[in-house]
Amino acid sequence: MKLTRVVTASAEMAATRSRKRKTAELVELLRAASDDEVPIVVTWLSGEVPQGKLGVGWRSLAAVDAPPVARPELDVVDVDDVFELLAAARGAGSAAARSAQLTGLFGRATVEEQEFLRRLMTGELRQGSLAGLMVDAVAAATGQSVDLVRRAHMLTGSLSETAVLATHGGEEALRGVQLEVGRAIAPMLATPADDLESAIADLGPDLVVDFKLDGARIQVHRSGDDVWVFTRTLRDVTARVPDLVAAVLELHCTTVILDGETLMLSDDGRPRPFQETMSRFGSAVDEQNPRLLQPFFFDCLHLDGRDLIDLPLTARLEDLDSIAPQYRIPSVVDPGVEQAQFQFDAAIAAGHEGVMVKSRSGVYAAGRRGRSWQKVKPVHTLDLVVLAAEWGSGRRRGWLSNLHLGARDPEGGPPVMVGKTFKGLTDEILRWQTDEFPRHEVSRTEYTVFLRPEIVVEIELDGVQRSSRYPGGVALRFARVLRYRPDKTAAEADTIDAVRGLLPGE
Repeated sequence: MKLTRVVTASAEMAATRSRKRKTAELVELLRAASDDEVPIVVTWLSGEVPQGKLGVGWRSLAAVDAPPVARPELDVVDVDDVFELLAAARGAGSAAARSAQLTGLFGRATVEEQEFLRRLMTGELRQGSLAGLMVDAVAAATGQSVDLVRRAHMLTGSLSETAVLATHGGEEALRGVQLEVGRAIAPMLATPADDLESAIADLGPDLVVDFKLDGARIQVHRSGDDVWVFTRTLRDVTARVPDLVAAVLELHCTTVILDGETLMLSDDGRPRPFQETMSRFGSAVDEQNPRLLQPFFFDCLHLDGRDLIDLPLTARLEDLDSIAPQYRIPSVVDPGVEQAQFQFDAAIAAGHEGVMVKSRSGVYAAGRRGRSWQKVKPVHTLDLVVLAAEWGSGRRRGWLSNLHLGARDPEGGPPVMVGKTFKGLTDEILRWQTDEFPRHEVSRTEYTVFLRPEIVVEIELDGVQRSSRYPGGVALRFARVLRYRPDKTAAEADTIDAVRGLLPGE
């Protein structure tokens, strides 16, 4: 398959907001691809590359001086081969080797292909082929059940691997996919509730109410003496969290997969600032500064050879309590409204975010935001994408200050701007922004630095109001920064629909 065919499909999908038309374009493309090309195309049009990191950034691409060709000549496999060489370049001379490969690749590409490759290699390919839409397309192109493809994707955590299974092995291969200890699966997500009473009415009476901790999501796997710790984004951080590994090795089991949170606690048992948890969570081990990360688990997905995700939460919690009661997140079972409110008040008093209300009959819907888990917080909060920052004035002169905030487009387009704020920014955050934001810079004017949509910030607000000032038709009211969310990607930010859902009467 020629690269130009993929470029054309990407452009066609970017030009429409119709999910049906996007899916049809993908199906046609996948059916035209060879068995070897399918996983490459699926990964590309999901905005990634099969090789993961290529060692290529904006500066490297800006330095490429290669006039485009007039007629398409590159094949999909040609490009993938170059990506393999870029990813493999290491050590002395690697920069020159990458530059030569990039010049050779771009020298064989048309203008449109060069632009596609730049956006693909920098994570800026936005044509709306989200994971759910790609799952539908893989199912239609291969003639397999959507539910079967979706489940295989859930358990493998890889669209390209799922596409290969559907293409080469069909139904038998897809049905053969099981939980695999040591391979992360997409975490189940919660839906925001309007308030505690409505969440209980929606899910009760057979429910459980957990503390919602102000920590980092973890998924822990163990097989014998081997332990893996994955983040919310499925990044393997095992080597950086020896205290968590040690805690899991103490459990009386042979194989297990646990879902939970980790955070640092002060001497009085209250959570330390989220930024401190993330700093310890993401940095290398410092022998002079021992870790204080504490695990708290709220679900068990596998235990000693038994997969549990299709069992109700009640059964999963029984298995969790049988091996790790000391690490169980604070929880109450089948509370009335009064007892649930007491649990909520206790969580807030202890310095946490609120509570999670869960149906005890619900199964584990990995990678999905289902109604059987609902989160309740005391105020409205949104996870939004930082689009730009303005230079401050007065005491903030010389610092990047006022943030431009965007909500995720559920159709995969660019984030939709919904407001600005400079409130809640401490001197420490201002210093961090001024140092970090230029690393994500796309362009700038005299007053503003525009960023790639990569950084997620948690915003507290009083509500939203209708507004013609911003393209989404809504604006934030009294928005203020709570914290940055390095544990989240822009793909996990709240959608423009979620923002509009906060409008009075909606």
